[in-house]
Order: sequence, then C-alpha cells, then structure tokens
Amino acid sequence: MRYAKPILILVCLFVTDARLAEAKPNILLIVSEDNGPELGCYGDRFARTPHLDQLAANGILFRRAFVPQAGCSQSRASFLTGLYPHQNGQIGLATWGFRLYRGDTPNLPRSLKEVDYRTGIIGKLHINPASAFPFDMHEIDSANFQRTELSEYASQAEKFINASEKPFFLSVNYPDAHRPWIAQVEGLPEKPQTREDVKVMEYMGIDSPAFRERVADHYNCMSRLDSLVGDLLAVLDQSGKSDSTIVIYIGDHGADMLRGKRTCYEGGLRIPMLIRWPGHITPQICDELVSTLDLMPTLLDAAGAVDVVGLPGAKLQPLFQPGAASWRTHYCAEYHMHAAAPNYFPQRCIRGDRYKLIESLLPNTIHPDYDITLEKLQANKGGENHAANLDLDAVIAAARSEVRSAYALMRKPPRYQLYDLEEDPHEFRNLAGDPRYADVLSDLQQRLDQWRHETNDPLLDPQKLRKLTKEVRSVKKKSIGKKHAWKYPDYLLEAVSE
Repeated sequence: MRYAKPILILVCLFVTDARLAEAKPNILLIVSEDNGPELGCYGDRFARTPHLDQLAANGILFRRAFVPQAGCSQSRASFLTGLYPHQNGQIGLATWGFRLYRGDTPNLPRSLKEVDYRTGIIGKLHINPASAFPFDMHEIDSANFQRTELSEYASQAEKFINASEKPFFLSVNYPDAHRPWIAQVEGLPEKPQTREDVKVMEYMGIDSPAFRERVADHYNCMSRLDSLVGDLLAVLDQSGKSDSTIVIYIGDHGADMLRGKRTCYEGGLRIPMLIRWPGHITPQICDELVSTLDLMPTLLDAAGAVDVVGLPGAKLQPLFQPGAASWRTHYCAEYHMHAAAPNYFPQRCIRGDRYKLIESLLPNTIHPDYDITLEKLQANKGGENHAANLDLDAVIAAARSEVRSAYALMRKPPRYQLYDLEEDPHEFRNLAGDPRYADVLSDLQQRLDQWRHETNDPLLDPQKLRKLTKEVRSVKKKSIGKKHAWKYPDYLLEAVSE
C-alpha cells in the first residue's frame, strides 16, 4: 500500500499533462473585405448569410465591434500586431509603400510560433514588410479581386489543417466584398439579388435605383462570401478538429460606400465580429465596445503564449460568459490616409455608449477623398455590370436637409464633430456647436486627448503633423509611392518611442 500514493501522483501528472496539451486550441481567423455587419445575424433583412448566421448562433456575436482604422492594410496590421496604426506605422496602404515602423514588431504568428503553433495564411497579407510575419505557409498571396479559383481557399485550408496534429493558427482572407462588386462567380450566389430586392444602407441617407444596383451586388458578394465560409467550416468539421478550434470571423472595415470605408463614421469603423470556441463560450449577443485590437491579447492568452507588454487592447475572455464584467466605457479610432495624397486627411475619434466625437487634424479644408469616392461609385469598371447611370450629386441634392448638410460637412469637416448615436445613429446632425452639449463635448475632448497621449500619438506634435502632410502630399502616383523611400517611420517613431 505504501506505493499506492506515488503511483496515483504519477497518474495524475500524466492526466494533467494530457489535458494541458488538449487545452491548447487551434485558431481559425476568417477575414472578409470591405463590409460592415451586412449579415442576417445582425438583423440585416437583405443579407443571405446562413453559414455565418449559424456561426453566430453557436458562439458570441459582438454587436458593437470596431476596427482602429477603416483601411485594408491599416486594419490588418492592427489585428496582427495588436497596435493602432499610429503605434505600428502602417498608416496607409502597403501597395503605396507604407510600412511598419519596425520589422521586429511583435505579432500573432511570431508569438504563436514561440509556443509551437503551426502558422498559415491564405489570401493577402497586405502589410509591409511581409517578412515581419513568419507564417509557415502562405497560399493565394494576391488580393484576387477577380475571384478566380475560389474553391482553392477551402482546398488549401484542408491541406494545412490536416498536415499535422500540432496546434495551428490559420488566417483565411477572402476577396469579397471588395470592389469590383461582381454579381456572380462560379455560380455563386445561385440566384443573385437585383436592385428590386435591396435598399441602400441607412447610414448613407440616400437612395436611387442606380445606387441600389451597386448595393445589390455588394449583397451578392456577401452571399458568395458566406458560401465560401461554409465550405471552409465544413473542411474544419471533416478534420475532426472543430471542438478544439477557436473560430473568429471579422470584416476588415466597412463597405466601400459613401460614409463607409476611409472614414471615422460608424459605417467605416463598425464591423461584424463572431467568435466560436466550444466549451469556453456561451452562445450570446454582447453589446460591449470591442475592437479587433482585442484579438491579439485574447489569442495569446488562449494559446498560453507570453503576453506582449503595452498592447492597448484587452482580453475578451471576461465577455465569453453572460453577466456583468468590468469593461471599457469608450473606444478610440483614427484615420490617416488610404493611398497617399488622393485621400490624406488625418482624424481621431472616440465614442462611448451614446456620444461620439471626431476630431479633424486639418480642419476646414477640403477632404480629398470625398470627390474620389463619388467618382468611384459612379463608375462601372472591373467586372461590375451596372446598367443605370448614377449621378450622386443629384441624389444627394434630392435628400432631406440634414443629410445634405452631413455631406457638405463631410466634404469640408470642421475640427470637431459630435454625434448623439442614440438619437442620431447614422451621424447626420453635428452637435459640436450646440451649447446644450458643451459638457459632453468637453468630456470627450479630454478623453480623446488622454488616449492620444497614452498611446504616444506622434501627430500631437504640430511639427510632425506638418512634416507628414508635406511628405504624403509629395507622392501622388502609386508607381512613385511603391518606390518612394518613406521617411515618416523615422521621424514619427521618435514620438511613439518616447
């Protein structure tokens, strides 16, 4: 009998080690392009997204999820590094040569590899330098906006998922719903929607039959995305690894519509975020203010990896079960540019449960992206088949008074825009000049300023703002931008590092 106790201890140690090994989850991060919460599970009555709706039903749906900046490279660099664009340096598109301040910036694939994860990415990375992200596998590395060989996304995922029993981190990045909005590809969707089936998103405040053609094809892109996600999840199910996998779905930012992508409005910053983790998440809808910046600390914790010090995001685990949890009361975001000079217009913003403040760092000047966005939406190109002509100036002129005023303000923003999101969820009425909201304005100004100081926003320095403005405006063509030796990583990093 004297040997029974040591034997039992050995058995317990073995079981504990086995459970620890089993507890290290796989991670499947699914990212779509250029869409907000245009999904059925978010209450969009025009969306046809049964697979994503089922994913939401089996996990947690974050009703108020946001990105730090409504641009492709900027958003992707942020969720992979856990840092705001002004902190990591990816303040513009990779295709224009913008890049991280430092190639050794901590990121998800690097941290997960340190705890023995296999890492893979399917679809575009869109961050410079790509070498900073040590994925073991990278397939379909183009943007694939023409949507060729769409079945390869699931096929390549199947190979990677089944290649080993080691835990994996796989990021699958789909081209939908980026422009061109192609109504049907490879029979998807089976029955495309037309302008008779949809309405324009409410945050734009305008409508016309020609505009509904564009919007219908945006929804067709979302339907096709949903089918491809369904194929991917079927591959995961067939692998037998679903129960041990965290599945996350996010959009990289809002739709490429008016008051969407490339803005600090809700239509640009608000995204869908769904997370399923069997045995760890109680299916629910969460109304807390969350961000894609929260993904890195969350996943590092789930994987047992070392925390990265100084990340502005928070671990989402306290929200995985219903009940009161201590959480942030305000959320901040920003904008710099998408390309270079064509849409450079730096802004910062903060929102709480009810009120939102946007600060323009170059106030009372023409926002160059306003006319560019109108021109893009009016053009038929890249596979889009829009029969009706779209005169957006006329459509806006025919809108109600507050909407017309909102577009005029968008074209030439004042320093501050203040919105009551409870009474005015689509941000049409600027309250910044209303004395009845002076206390609200002052509170949000102070909170925004505090956040900028806490995160070492380099554009707090007027000299650095002028220097960045001069450099960006000197580069007007993408061909030059790719070759331009950007100097901003040196002079902005000085402020971030202080």
